[in-house]
Amino acid sequence: MASQVLVAANRGPLSYDLSAEGTLSARRGGGGLVSGLSAALARQPEALWICAALSEADREAVRRGVAEPGVRMLDIDPTVYDDAYNGIANSVLWFTHHHLYDIPREPVFDARFRRQWESYTAYNQAFAEALAEEAAEGARVLVQDYHLALVPGALRELRPDLRIAHFTHTPWASPEFLGMLPDDVRSRLVWGMLGADVVGFHTWAWAHSFMGGAHLDDERGIAAPRFPAGEEPSRARSIEKSPSGPVRHKRTDVAVYALGVDAEDLRSLAHRPEVDEKLAALRAEVAGRRTIARVDRTELSKNILRGLHAYRELLTTHPEWRGEVVHLASAYPSRQDLKVYRDYTAAVAQLAEEINAEFGTADWQPVLVSVVDDFARSLAVYRMADVALVNPVRDGMNLVAKEIPVVSEAGCALVLSTGAGAYEELREHALTVNPYDVTATAEALHAALSMPAAERADRTKRLAAAATTLPPAAWFEAQLDALS
Repeated sequence: MASQVLVAANRGPLSYDLSAEGTLSARRGGGGLVSGLSAALARQPEALWICAALSEADREAVRRGVAEPGVRMLDIDPTVYDDAYNGIANSVLWFTHHHLYDIPREPVFDARFRRQWESYTAYNQAFAEALAEEAAEGARVLVQDYHLALVPGALRELRPDLRIAHFTHTPWASPEFLGMLPDDVRSRLVWGMLGADVVGFHTWAWAHSFMGGAHLDDERGIAAPRFPAGEEPSRARSIEKSPSGPVRHKRTDVAVYALGVDAEDLRSLAHRPEVDEKLAALRAEVAGRRTIARVDRTELSKNILRGLHAYRELLTTHPEWRGEVVHLASAYPSRQDLKVYRDYTAAVAQLAEEINAEFGTADWQPVLVSVVDDFARSLAVYRMADVALVNPVRDGMNLVAKEIPVVSEAGCALVLSTGAGAYEELREHALTVNPYDVTATAEALHAALSMPAAERADRTKRLAAAATTLPPAAWFEAQLDALS
């Protein structure tokens, strides 16, 4: 039966395991996007989620016709998928939007890139065709993230009757970085997004960047509004398009939906027995000392190395904290199939070892690094942290900055960089820093550790209130309403 509400995302709400005997079993998919969308879609029981088959077990489930209600997996050729996902989405678009390129050496757009770009185009076309096939007349379609930036335009060509939204969970590149892309690729990327009726971002900073980038294609009939970078309009802005442009419809609204935290659900998860056990073990290990916490993947944009350098400088310039504080650094390996990520993960581990060797004593280890993706342990860290360090160089939102204040028990001072998407909402009650300024970050950590308990508790309360303004279900409903 055709669906009235459809979601398209690279990753689905479930994945499959294949036993040695050939038996398939389904389990819940991972990742913050999956968690947020799953909660939101619980209120849309007839919605359809279209995703890629990510593993051989997933592809086998598609071949056997195994289907869970509300989910359709696409069996995309593994080579095409790898080129699209690792070659373009994670090695080009992610680096472009997060401004991560080592400019003297990168990027290089050569014949290999062109082959991968064609795979990215084919991957997006497969999603567009599946959505066109499954959508009822006039259905609402929510396309998720930079992996599927071409889907709105391709789907508009196939089904002009549909109402289409695209939401980007990353930042959007500044016009300078977007302009590094080959002209035809940049144009297809922008026009692919403009196939949507509404394009959404976490913050006005990223929406401004998108509209600024759209001006790079002014000669092709885009009329995007210009306004000061500091302005935060109270409503969606519209981009008008010439009928002679590549996209059929004339207007795309640009809107902001700042994803928040479901406080009740998160607090319930944080007080499960397994979290209590992790908390007891951590408290025994910390032995009553103050704690600085970070919980991140070893993603280049998370700025973990500068955070560790700042902690080292704190111990150097404020020796009174030696033996009195422990840095709980949860740094889960990310994208280890890419060498630059493997090297970064190794550098994080090495720097932590150097700090422990320089300052550690027989009864005090300054940095406790966890490299296991252990959500229960992360929640325990959230509950006990005195200070949270969230210092990305550039981040779409960073939900950790919102989650920690919601479950903190004694109050947690937040050291937050201006590069976090959450900065716009949380800056008033956080200690904010330039993500590149190690000395300023060290001083902010000192100020956070020295903060009176009453002030820390009050800041935490205010941070939690801001963090829960638009929880996942409301975030999803707001985008559906915009398509009505």
